[in-house]
Amino acid sequence: MKIGVFTVLMSDQPLEQVLDFLAENGVEAIELGTGNYPGNAHCNPDQLLESDKARKDLLKAVEKRGLIISALSCHGNPIHPNKQIAQEHHDTHRKTVLLAEKLGLDTVIGFSGCPGDSPTAKRPNWVTCPWPPDYLETLEWQWKRKVIPYWKQEAKFAREHGVRLAFEMHPGFVVYNPETLLRLRKACGDNIGSNFDPSHLWWQGMDPVLAIRTLKDCIFHFHAKDCRIDPANTSINGVLDTKNYVDPEAPMANEAKRSWIFRTIGYGHDAAVWRDIISELQLAGYDHVLSIEHEDSLMSAREGLLKAVNFLKPMLITEKLGAAWWA
Repeated sequence: MKIGVFTVLMSDQPLEQVLDFLAENGVEAIELGTGNYPGNAHCNPDQLLESDKARKDLLKAVEKRGLIISALSCHGNPIHPNKQIAQEHHDTHRKTVLLAEKLGLDTVIGFSGCPGDSPTAKRPNWVTCPWPPDYLETLEWQWKRKVIPYWKQEAKFAREHGVRLAFEMHPGFVVYNPETLLRLRKACGDNIGSNFDPSHLWWQGMDPVLAIRTLKDCIFHFHAKDCRIDPANTSINGVLDTKNYVDPEAPMANEAKRSWIFRTIGYGHDAAVWRDIISELQLAGYDHVLSIEHEDSLMSAREGLLKAVNFLKPMLITEKLGAAWWA
């Protein structure tokens, strides 16, 4: 496995400067955002699709520093009930698939999205319980009329261009756990899989190791991000928490009240937990990139990134099985 970084956390810096910094600090791979929620500061698909030279320059800049591109990411909601938002996110998704093909990449990361509750809806409607019966009726309509038809079409398009779609299982979207991911994969094709981010599973009360064991070869990419569960706040209010991650008028105020917050890896779960995750990934046959995603509001992006790299490095297995001990 390789240590990678989702470069969105350094969007305020030029790509060449980002690449130098990452290579100097032991990073081996980068994940690039192409638009929608992550933005496209380092990878504008419109520009790169138009210019063969621009694509060659990008690949050269990455390769000469000994790095690889692990995936392109366009997290969005292309089945949003607002047609303008849906169309913009769809267009970015399509361009990202085409760009991945031209760059020789096989993985595009995104969200499954979430529709509304009817053709006239204006906002997404994420169903979290089966009763009253309206909710199950909404859920059935979403999957049959919106989710499966759209992603069956997009899985076909991606397959035609040699690309796999890796969904993050994230609350607020129809794919938020292994069960819903496997449901979408079964309905739309085996080039649909997971960008496995354990932080989203911990705050729902799941065990990432067992989730990896369930998904096995459905894991196409991995985000290294942690989550700290506050036992007191969770015991009082549970894990469904709608307080904003950060209160701009009172820094740290919301973090102290929330049931959970995202943390740099090692600050939510200890080394033993992360070793188990990496070992389970090995058992599942995953041998790609652990892409660090920084969303820790208690730590600067630079410090959080460096701590994550130094935390992960000793855990990676670098020798092949059967290597002589004296070699």
